[in-house]
This record gives sequence, C-alpha cells and structure tokens, in this order.
Amino acid sequence: MLSSLAAGALLAIAPVVFAAGAAPDPVIGTWKLNTGKSTGAAVPRSETRTYAASAGGLTLSYKRVGADGKEISVKATYKYDGKDYPVTGSPDFEALSARRVGPNIVEGTQKHKGKIVSTTTRTLSKDRKTLTLMTRRADAKGQMTTATLVYDRQ
Repeated sequence: MLSSLAAGALLAIAPVVFAAGAAPDPVIGTWKLNTGKSTGAAVPRSETRTYAASAGGLTLSYKRVGADGKEISVKATYKYDGKDYPVTGSPDFEALSARRVGPNIVEGTQKHKGKIVSTTTRTLSKDRKTLTLMTRRADAKGQMTTATLVYDRQ
C-alpha cells in the first residue's frame, strides 16, 4: 500500500511546463526506479514513470509492480497550483495536489475521499539525472512511516 501511496505521491508532485516561452520543466522524461538506492516500507519491485507536458499542465503516468507483486498503472494531469486534480489507477487515493517550493523541489499531497493520506517531496538532483521521492504516511496502526524512492533518468 505504501508503494502505491508513494507512487501517487509522486504523481502529486509531478512537474508542469512553465509559462509559454519558458523552458520546459526539467523533470519531463522517463524515470526508472533504482531499487538498490530506495529505502523504507514496501519499496516496489519495479516502476517506470513518465512526465510529459500537456495542455492541462503536466501529465504523469507510471507502471509499478508493488512489493506484493501487484501491478498498477496510474495517471494524473495537474499543475503546481495547490489545487486537487483527479488520479486514475491508484488503489490508495483519487486526487493529488502539488506546489513548487524551490527550483528542483515540489511538495504534494494525495487524498482519498477528501482526506490527506500521504505527503510527498520530490527533489530533482542538480545534474538532473536523479529524482528522489520521499513519502510520509500513517500505516494501519497509525504510526508514521517514510519511504524514499530513487529514480534514474532514462
């Protein structure tokens, strides 16, 4: 479940293209999960995510095989404006919001039935080759857990 949340969280913090005429968001492209560098509860067995510019902002699509072996495909299109946007394919949340807090940092929230179920901070490395998602959520016992997922640019 955490892997789904982390992935969704990742959705929530996906980048969008800047105003017309500006350079595209540097996170746009394809990213593959580096399981050897990822830590925390329920690190997925595999995941590939793609960020693409779209008329509605930024579209994030990813396919993941969770720690439990279940495969999911998630998609969301959103902007960095802090508003909620719909998510399809996630078993853990159906909405996300995102806002840029630094040149390479985006914070996001994932919601289920209007309630925040996880928060994610997405950081793009200075060389733009590594993407790190740190997701925080409460587990079934109410204890806070953290997962750090590291992705390599493809």
